[in-house]
Amino acid sequence: MAEPSPLLTVRNLGVAFRTPRGPVRAVDSLSFDVPHGRTLGIVGESGSGKSVTSLAVMGLHTGAEVTGSVALEGRELVGLSEPELNRLRGRRMAMIFQDPLSSLHPYYTVGEQIAEHHRVHFGSRRSAARARAIEALAEVGIPEPKRRAGEHPHQFSGGMRQRVMIAMALVCEPDLLIADEPTTALDVTVQAQILDLLARLQQERRLSIVMITHDLGVVARVAHEVLVMYGGRAAEQAPVDALFATPAHPYTRGLLDSLPRLDDPDDVPLRAIPGTPPSLLEPAPGCAFAPRCARAAAGTAGERERCATERPAPGGPEDHTAACHFASFPATAAHEGTAT
Repeated sequence: MAEPSPLLTVRNLGVAFRTPRGPVRAVDSLSFDVPHGRTLGIVGESGSGKSVTSLAVMGLHTGAEVTGSVALEGRELVGLSEPELNRLRGRRMAMIFQDPLSSLHPYYTVGEQIAEHHRVHFGSRRSAARARAIEALAEVGIPEPKRRAGEHPHQFSGGMRQRVMIAMALVCEPDLLIADEPTTALDVTVQAQILDLLARLQQERRLSIVMITHDLGVVARVAHEVLVMYGGRAAEQAPVDALFATPAHPYTRGLLDSLPRLDDPDDVPLRAIPGTPPSLLEPAPGCAFAPRCARAAAGTAGERERCATERPAPGGPEDHTAACHFASFPATAAHEGTAT
């Protein structure tokens, strides 16, 4: 039986911004799929291209050069006009941003703002749209939704505002939800509640989710597949269990090693990745991670030269790839040309 086609297909995505000092290629040759009803976690340090990727999928970049392909169930999104994209945003795909207070209008009630989305996409009457907004608030766990729909954003706590944003994103029942750091500003208890809410809604609606985050704990909790980005490129892609059990790229291993461990003694310092992320104004001709890579530093002169001058192509088993000349995969994985 053939595998169903993915909901979202991204191929060779590139996003470049013009600056006085030259073009900044924030995303470079990025490819990934998001199947129906699955969650893709995109992780990496600040500046790795995570949010730029999500905005490119939504068609929200202005003044940027976007190349490659972004297809939603086979429909190409790159190059669509603004009216065509507006018909898809909210109805077929929606986005939750990191700071709900800056995304919600302070003048209008939350009920009005949610109802507006329903009216725009379905042409519903105000009374019907308000009823749907109240229903959406109830679905995301807002108590007394009818009363609270008449309140303004500043009357909600941070966690409740994020629930409002989720209600607004899902009121038109889109197929794809992009969540850009949706729990960063929340304490761990509220964060867990929001993640549980997203998992429940995904199960009920067969919702596809792209979770943008720097928090590997969030990824471990919610993602089915993981894309690790570095310097605007894909460093590693794998199912979540494989990524945490057998990371193949030195950068992924560095991210995992920097996490605190319960079995470490109290006096053991966190293991940081040395150096800083690369400049995207003058990208290196070889591996972007090479200047910070312990594997490259420990290699022979020829290996160091290769890392510095030759850009690695993604390779590995079909469901677990890494862009590293010396990616380390399990011995049972068939991978031509991989050094373990």
